[in-house]
Amino acid sequence: MSTAAAPVRSGAVLADLLPAARHRYAVDAALVLGGAALTGIAAQIAVPVPGSPVPVTGQTFAALLIGTALGARRGFLSLALYALVGMAGMPWFAEASSGWSMPSLGYVFGMLLAATVVGALARRGGDRSVLRTAGTMVLGSAIIYAIGVPYLALSTGMSLTAAVAAGLTPFLIGDALKAALAMGLLPTTWKLLGRRG
Repeated sequence: MSTAAAPVRSGAVLADLLPAARHRYAVDAALVLGGAALTGIAAQIAVPVPGSPVPVTGQTFAALLIGTALGARRGFLSLALYALVGMAGMPWFAEASSGWSMPSLGYVFGMLLAATVVGALARRGGDRSVLRTAGTMVLGSAIIYAIGVPYLALSTGMSLTAAVAAGLTPFLIGDALKAALAMGLLPTTWKLLGRRG
């Protein structure tokens, strides 16, 4: 019997490379739980931003990587689990917070949608080259802000202009660095695995 790995079908994401023919549901459940936990851990890497109720965290980077690596369905389930458990009281949102009343909760909802979209793009090769990965990460970040910033404005009573200044502008450089890291990490992983098709 050959031990060579079978070629990956077109439309695969990194998680599809895991051997799981007989235990697919168990593997999927572990990936979903692991993705939620990784997002919760990454959220604890938090740096307060003066004048903003939203800190810089590793949470958005984790959410986008999880969506890309797991695909739309598992990425959605991971971030939905993360959001629901955090809203129920698990202190794994940014800065060990939880609940429904945080002004930054809109970003969590944005991450849920973004993980789904970048997962769908990854199935179409959105993580296989540097340029495609850049586009995928930029779109994912834009989705997070498109939901997070208006939610921040509504929940705090800020004007939309003030919410952009407090909840978007201070994060652009960090997001560019995160995108650059993903641009190196994801295509390199595919190359190392020798799986381009």
